[in-house]
Amino acid sequence: MFPTIFAFFSVFLSLTSHSFAADTTSWVKAGYYYSGNEISASEIKSTLFTHILCAFAFINSTNYNIFINSSEQHKFSTFTNTVKLQNPSLITLLSIYGGRESPSVFDSMINQSSYRKSFIDSSIKTARKYEFQGIDLSGVSPKQGQELTNLATLLKEWRIAVTSEARNTKKTELVLVMAGFHAALYGSSGWENTDSGIKEWRKRGFSSNKLVIGLPYHGYAWTLVKKDEDGVGKPASGPAITMDGSMAYKLIKSYIRSFGEGVVSSYNDTFVVNYFTVASTTWVNFDDVEVIKEKVSYAKKNGLLGYNVFQVGNDDNWVLSKAAQEVDEDHHNRSLLIIVLLTTLTAALLLGTVFCYYYQGTVTILTRMIYKLRICFSEAEEDLNGNASDLIVFGYLTIKVATDNFSKENKLGQGGFGAVYKGKLRKGQEIAVKRLSENSNQGLEEFKNEITLTARLQHVNLVRLLGYCTKRNEKLLIYEYLPNKSLDHFLFDPRKSVLLDWRKRVNIIEGITQGLLYLQEYSNFTIIHRDLKASNVLLDHEMNPKISDFGMARIFGKYEHEANTSRIVGTYGYVPPEYVRKGIYSPKYDAYSFGVLLLQIISGKRTSQYYGPHENMNLLEYAYELWMEGRGVEFLDPSLDDSTSHCKIMRCMQVALLCVQENSADRPSMLEVDTLLKSESTPVGTPNMPAFSMKKSKDDKGDTSNSGLKFSSINDVTISQMLPR
Repeated sequence: MFPTIFAFFSVFLSLTSHSFAADTTSWVKAGYYYSGNEISASEIKSTLFTHILCAFAFINSTNYNIFINSSEQHKFSTFTNTVKLQNPSLITLLSIYGGRESPSVFDSMINQSSYRKSFIDSSIKTARKYEFQGIDLSGVSPKQGQELTNLATLLKEWRIAVTSEARNTKKTELVLVMAGFHAALYGSSGWENTDSGIKEWRKRGFSSNKLVIGLPYHGYAWTLVKKDEDGVGKPASGPAITMDGSMAYKLIKSYIRSFGEGVVSSYNDTFVVNYFTVASTTWVNFDDVEVIKEKVSYAKKNGLLGYNVFQVGNDDNWVLSKAAQEVDEDHHNRSLLIIVLLTTLTAALLLGTVFCYYYQGTVTILTRMIYKLRICFSEAEEDLNGNASDLIVFGYLTIKVATDNFSKENKLGQGGFGAVYKGKLRKGQEIAVKRLSENSNQGLEEFKNEITLTARLQHVNLVRLLGYCTKRNEKLLIYEYLPNKSLDHFLFDPRKSVLLDWRKRVNIIEGITQGLLYLQEYSNFTIIHRDLKASNVLLDHEMNPKISDFGMARIFGKYEHEANTSRIVGTYGYVPPEYVRKGIYSPKYDAYSFGVLLLQIISGKRTSQYYGPHENMNLLEYAYELWMEGRGVEFLDPSLDDSTSHCKIMRCMQVALLCVQENSADRPSMLEVDTLLKSESTPVGTPNMPAFSMKKSKDDKGDTSNSGLKFSSINDVTISQMLPR
């Protein structure tokens, strides 16, 4: 088996008599939306697309009619109206899953004329019922011979029926399309790839403007046969990280961030793919921004109809979709450049004349405009502040001077949000400046959230926000400066970890506990941090911990117990299972993250590595197995000595395992955690198996849809089958 670069070469065949696009000059920007995704239809940035395909409807194995799972019907019934609120010109299509993994129903259907008619009539009726403007056939991989002939017959009959239905009902004809297979953009001799595939379709009579290239918003992880022997074409023993190796783009980016500087993504311009290697044993390939741009450029140069995304919910803050759109806009702008230049020259001559004639009046008008713009921008900054009147609204030049123009020498670190810089104000006060990049995963909503939340919180174990700046399209957060950086700089560095003896680690554990207690119990609101991890615990000059980064935090009412979100955020390895699977979060979310962090503090081990004699267990499994076998001491950092401390390491390990149990109801609250850590007389319960364990019971079959189809993790973006390493 070889690590294969997967690029979703979606041979979108326009099967109806009219084009997939509304007219021959339209550029198709299509995307799949999976109804089981963690984002809702209202969260789709539909202005980035011309077509959205809602997936999936299924084929009934008895009568071959189309059906939608009862639990999903309400999503399909409101889908078209919802996504068109942002983009009224958007075209929506119903996607029918043909069953690539279990093709017997589909094969049986296309084999008989009466079955095909039932399927076709039902598909048209279902599409009209839910107000879709087209139909897509997905997941079909017919073999050669009779199956291929039967498929051709189905498509011909389907196209005739669609045309006839439109004529008889006086409605617009439904768009009919079909997707193809996965392949690299380019490949070595003998490899299936997108380029050779498109050439083959052309050879068989399909024009370029009937084909749409696919953009996969996911990648694949492979277990290498030999350590350090990675790269395209190198041998692999099978999938890694998830059940089938597939990983959503947002999961991949989170995974990379969790490793920090330990993982660097590379770009292969021969095959057009991004990739990285983890611990010399796992190789992950995916499409990042540069690959997406290259594929869209390829489609433009080869006269294709457009591109199709699989799937929109896998994007990370719409970074990939925006990159694809930029290529389209750049191409369009270049084609208009000559016209624009000629128009500009003419306009410049005219304006020059007018300016000379009305010079005095123009100065007055410009002055008024500048004054109004200054007022407008000033008001926008005040709106961000809200009730947080103690915050300082910094000027951009003040921060630019303080950080020496954001120099490399002052750079403290880099994250998914952007960079953090050290600065010094004129009066000598040292500050830390968090500068959100344009491609930041932390958008304006999280930026505002961090300002409004952090400004209300005053606790010795929480980082203090001093102010912010939004001048010149910048998003800057200014914090108190903490000289010892973050906890991960010490925990995971063998040279620095020795500086954290057990006494200091106990102080850090107690400080984090008190910070969380303040958020959950003692502030005016119940606040769930949702991104507690070693890199978000900063250390002051005395190594006292302060919890930072409240961009993902959420406020609860004092009597609320849990809430649900359709947007999954957080960091790989620290997120509890109920949140990953159902979007449910509660104070037990942070208790889970605290448990993971506590295991790291007592061991110095990362969540992103493999452990055990066969290096096949994640951190939680490894800790639990050693504890159950009475060998917990093997899990601990051997340099630690708790003989003179009231807080015992093995007790911390047991409390941590209680915090990471599968069922949130079994986990202790932070109030209970505080008691268990401080009081040796309070009994500690026996922990159950931790979350995301591979050692499930025989009855645990995984999540299965009502259709009996078990989806892989690229369709189950809630990553319920993910196994953190």
